[in-house]
Amino acid sequence: MEVVKLVFDILAFTSIMVLVVLGLGVIASMMGIFNFAHGEFVLLGAYTVYLFSTAGLPVWLGMLVAPVVVGAIGLALERGIVHRFYALPVAAMLGTWALGLIIREIVRGLLGGLYYNVPEPVPGSFSLFGVEVSAWRAIVIVVTVLIVLACYAFMTRTSYGLRIRAALENPSLARSCGISTTQLYAFTFAFGAALAGLAGALMVPLFQIFADLGVRFLVQGFLSVMLGGIGTFEGPVLGGALIGAMVPGFQWLREIPGVSDLVNPVFAEVLVFVVAIVIVKLRPQGFVKQGRI
Repeated sequence: MEVVKLVFDILAFTSIMVLVVLGLGVIASMMGIFNFAHGEFVLLGAYTVYLFSTAGLPVWLGMLVAPVVVGAIGLALERGIVHRFYALPVAAMLGTWALGLIIREIVRGLLGGLYYNVPEPVPGSFSLFGVEVSAWRAIVIVVTVLIVLACYAFMTRTSYGLRIRAALENPSLARSCGISTTQLYAFTFAFGAALAGLAGALMVPLFQIFADLGVRFLVQGFLSVMLGGIGTFEGPVLGGALIGAMVPGFQWLREIPGVSDLVNPVFAEVLVFVVAIVIVKLRPQGFVKQGRI
């Protein structure tokens, strides 16, 4: 029965990671930069839900509003600041890191450096193979699957998705065909921010909200994109699923008698990094080669 609970917990955490990585991977693939403010977009999504909760408004309403708010913030930042650095990837990464730091410290000041809980919009549990599992975690898993399928259909079955893939494969040729890469970049950045905001909104009932919430997911998201491969849709999703499975999987080792004293939470996190580095070393192009988005 413990195996059922472990698998369910792994699926729930993996779902959150996939949402985080999906937006980060699309931005990295399209623009050739890593958005180091992506973790703070996750934080902003969680903070939006927290504001709705403290105001006495329905938590589920905050979850619907969060991706819209964070997407709008992402669009404003892209149009106002980030787009100026596309020709300089290193400067873009440093610039987004600075933006993330500013956002994080603003939220830290608003939260007072404290930790807060947000109630689950769907409380309670249900029985799965004789094991009581969280109803909200199940909803997070289902929502993530639907969003991934919708994003894949959008990228592969719509004309706008075709333009995005064209700009990804060959930006110069896409521009010569009349495709506005400027608009595509703005949309992609906002879309990635919205997905991060949704991830933060869905995860906040499962984690306490605090100012450094997004830092953890930024690092794990970066590893996921590197594992999956830049320039694809499937790659980051697969990388996020792997990282999402390893984190709770390694932490579960602490439940094994005789191992708990050797594997503490910090060591479990280090194991994730070690495995990821080894995989990147053996397969630097990632799991999925570019050109399959």
